[in-house]
Amino acid sequence: MFNRPIRSIHDFLLSTYFADGLRITFGVLLPSLILAQFGLLKFGMTLSLGALCVSVVDTPGPIVHRRNAMLVTTVLITLLSIIIGLTNKNQYFIALILVLCSFLFSMFFLYGTRAALVGTASLLIMVLSIDDVRPWKDVLIYSALIFSGSLWYATLSYFFYRLRPYRLVQQTLSDSIHEVSEFLRSKAKFYHESTDYDENYAELLQLQVVVHEKQDAVREVLFKTREIVRESTPEGRFLLLVFVDMVDLYEQVMSTYYNYKQLHDQFDKAGILSRYEQIIRRIAWELDEIAFALKTGGTPRPPAVLTDDVKRLKEEINVLEKDNTDGKYNTLGLIALKNIEVNIENIAARVRTINGYFNKKEKKNLKNTGAVDTERFITRQKFDAKLFFDNLTFSSSTFRHAMRVSIAMLIGYLVARILDSSHSYWILLTVLVISKPAFSLTKQRNYERLTGTVVGALIGMGILVYIHDKHTLFFILLFCMIGTYSFQRKNYIVSVLFMTPYILVLFDFLGMGSLSVARERIFDTLIGSAIALLGSYTLFPNWENKNLKEAMLSTIRANMAYFDQVTLLYTTATTEHNLTNYRLARKEIYVTSANLSSIFQKMFSEPKSKQRLMTEMHQFTALNHLLSSYTATLSLYFKEHSFLLSNPDELKPIVNNTLYLLNLSAEYLLKNDGEVSNVPLIKSIQDDSKIVNPDEMMIIEQYDMIQKVAYDIFKLSEKFKI
Repeated sequence: MFNRPIRSIHDFLLSTYFADGLRITFGVLLPSLILAQFGLLKFGMTLSLGALCVSVVDTPGPIVHRRNAMLVTTVLITLLSIIIGLTNKNQYFIALILVLCSFLFSMFFLYGTRAALVGTASLLIMVLSIDDVRPWKDVLIYSALIFSGSLWYATLSYFFYRLRPYRLVQQTLSDSIHEVSEFLRSKAKFYHESTDYDENYAELLQLQVVVHEKQDAVREVLFKTREIVRESTPEGRFLLLVFVDMVDLYEQVMSTYYNYKQLHDQFDKAGILSRYEQIIRRIAWELDEIAFALKTGGTPRPPAVLTDDVKRLKEEINVLEKDNTDGKYNTLGLIALKNIEVNIENIAARVRTINGYFNKKEKKNLKNTGAVDTERFITRQKFDAKLFFDNLTFSSSTFRHAMRVSIAMLIGYLVARILDSSHSYWILLTVLVISKPAFSLTKQRNYERLTGTVVGALIGMGILVYIHDKHTLFFILLFCMIGTYSFQRKNYIVSVLFMTPYILVLFDFLGMGSLSVARERIFDTLIGSAIALLGSYTLFPNWENKNLKEAMLSTIRANMAYFDQVTLLYTTATTEHNLTNYRLARKEIYVTSANLSSIFQKMFSEPKSKQRLMTEMHQFTALNHLLSSYTATLSLYFKEHSFLLSNPDELKPIVNNTLYLLNLSAEYLLKNDGEVSNVPLIKSIQDDSKIVNPDEMMIIEQYDMIQKVAYDIFKLSEKFKI
């Protein structure tokens, strides 16, 4: 618990990031090393270039998708290397084809991230081949080597997958569990004395986006892996059960949302809130142990300490309640403490269940859950031409991005020709990697590229000035390559920081200059960054406020569907209720909430003139998070505690009014004519003589709170004119 820095390093060395770094370094370096022994380094470098281009699309995902993407990339980069090699003497033709290809391949964003990476890899080989003028026979040899290097890397990647087919799922699932533990640590901060609520809440929203991304990545590799979905193996059942339980656990974590300020006002002097913080951190630590065990193939220790901590907390609450003879503590506050404790108890039980799955004897007897219809949880991307042509309009953000990239690449090419630099392709490379569909992403990538390049160049120059031993330089080159490829998805600024010394040392090995190359790289990076950033701001920019309405509507609709599915838990027979529909609604609220939070965060990076309704957006995001948290709590009352309603029909008016309020909010977002409606809140029927069961009272109170939040969303939506 106190060795987190060491554990973080160990965790990273077992992650997909480091595994990718090693695989790419091995695949790129080996052809050059082998052919260099025979005096054919020039051919080896070309093979390595082909391997490098294909490695761009080899990101985590189903092996079928990775294989297909690598084969498509192989064909495209081979054809482009031939076309560019045979025509690069004609600058006008090259300028034309650069614009056309930049537009076409940027439109690949329509078909998902992997397709976009295929476009990036294709543009990469174009940029690197523009200045490489050679006879046509050499062009064919060069293209054949690119083709061979591409196939070499694709074969290597497939071989590593077949060697350990479950490894990627284990690593991805481990990462998602780790992010849930970080989410819990952020929740624990709310119980800390003198905490900053706004700062904690902002952090919580950021982590919510990350948790969604990680869980979505798990679904992608888990539900589309044949060995798990179609073949019933103990390891496949184990991974599926761990993931399903982790999603349920995350729902439990989401449900713990209270008025923390009131809790602190009442119980800070008692000191009990610090116990809550400690136990929640202990749960987070136990989840980290489970995540680590997934990566190492080990077995986590049983959470005995956690079980004892929960028991002691329960005893402390009972003591607090008994000592409250003078009414020092509000009854509602004590009920809130009890509810949080019960939820913590359930989360701890879930942790013990997941921990038990690792038992080797039990692992063989695990039964798959028949309630999960995996096909409905994954999104199939269709590669049809109609989608492409439908988006050839300025109303499409992808079309505007493609136009922006093609114009920026043309400007970069013209500037490079005017400067007549020996490595002018660096300008185009910088434009290519910095240009993103959103201004905020381009701005962030621009900062990371510039900072990493300048600092990396200084480090690289220091290495070349003080180190002259070739063996030492080779190991530095190897270290920097692994760092570059390991951090390219995790932390781009660190990746670039490793990349620049790697390139400088490589150029030194090739006898192509060193210190002058560093200065030129910095200069070209500055030019490319300026072109990309100015283009993002002036050429058909995509501002996040344009996406606000759709994101807000999606979140409201998802909350309505989730609330509706949870209500069905209480109003339909258990045998009739479709759990898959419920889980799909729950997944959708996670997706839409994460998207809304992501847009809200990106708006902070945009110019002030483009930041609209920031205060209202913060309130809207908070209220929707509160609504889904309250709905999750209502769900847990039924699933975890088996709470029931004696007469569900009595709640129909309040349920209908809640849905009506949310639906009216959506209508206001679609069209706000300025009229203010007066929709009343409906009080639930609470006849104390009839309702003697406290569990039933808790359900009714939860419905009241959900309706109140829906009303607040409705009143807030009246202020929006988007």
